Amino acid sequence: MGRKSIKENKSIYFKAREDAGLTRAQASELIGSMTESRLEKLETGKVSIYPEDVVDLANAYNRPDLCNYYCTHECRIGQESVPEVKVSSLPEIVLGMLSALNSLNNQKERLIDITADGIISDDEIADFVAIEKQLEQIDMTVESLKLWVSSMIADGKINKEKLKSIEKTFKQ
Repeated sequence: MGRKSIKENKSIYFKAREDAGLTRAQASELIGSMTESRLEKLETGKVSIYPEDVVDLANAYNRPDLCNYYCTHECRIGQESVPEVKVSSLPEIVLGMLSALNSLNNQKERLIDITADGIISDDEIADFVAIEKQLEQIDMTVESLKLWVSSMIADGKINKEKLKSIEKTFKQ
């Protein structure tokens, strides 16, 4: 068994493997498509990590948050378009969502007034930006909920097959 690293400034991928209680050899075997050498280079930043690598690590370590981290910190497109999502408890997510929805509900008439003519005039911009921020908050809570569900699936607390089966009925 490998020794515990005392290295400082470990990458999130390095920490995730250690948190999973795996040596590089064990992680490499679990992933199947990655050598110990490649894993070491990814963890220490000697080579660039690819999205496929992150998905493999996230699956092996039961850490779906690694994918969001990659998108928001290492992918140029994601840095501009993907919100960074923090892992939260279900009550925090639900209360945050309800709060954002209530705030937006109070602003819906104003949103209709602003957007009805298809033009956002100078005197409407401040209100429009405030409403846009409320919509972004709702988006963040939805993304937090998705991450929470993924974490629960990874931990075996939600039946993935049953969830996917039921989700299919809503897509029709």
